[in-house]
Amino acid sequence: MTPTLGLICGALLLIGTFVYTFWPENVFASQRVKTRLDYLLERKEQLYENLRDLSFEHRAGKYPEEDFLNQRALLENETAQLLAEIETLQQA
Repeated sequence: MTPTLGLICGALLLIGTFVYTFWPENVFASQRVKTRLDYLLERKEQLYENLRDLSFEHRAGKYPEEDFLNQRALLENETAQLLAEIETLQQA
C-alpha cells in the first residue's frame, strides 16, 4: 500500500466516522415530549419511594417520632394533591 492510498483510506474513514456520528437522522436516544400527566406519574413514583424510604429510616432509628410524623404528613399531603391532579387529567 502506498502512503497516498493510506492517507486516502484514513481520510475516508475519518469522514465516514463524522458522518455516522453527526448525521441528523442517526439519533438513537431521541426523547419524546413529556406531557403533564407523564410528569405527574413519574413524580407519584418518586413520592411513593420517598415514603417507603422515610418509613425504613424511621424503623432503623434515624428519625425521631415527631420529625417522622411531620415529614410523613408533608409527603402524604403532596401525594394526595398529586393524585387529585392525575385523576383530573385522566378524566379529561
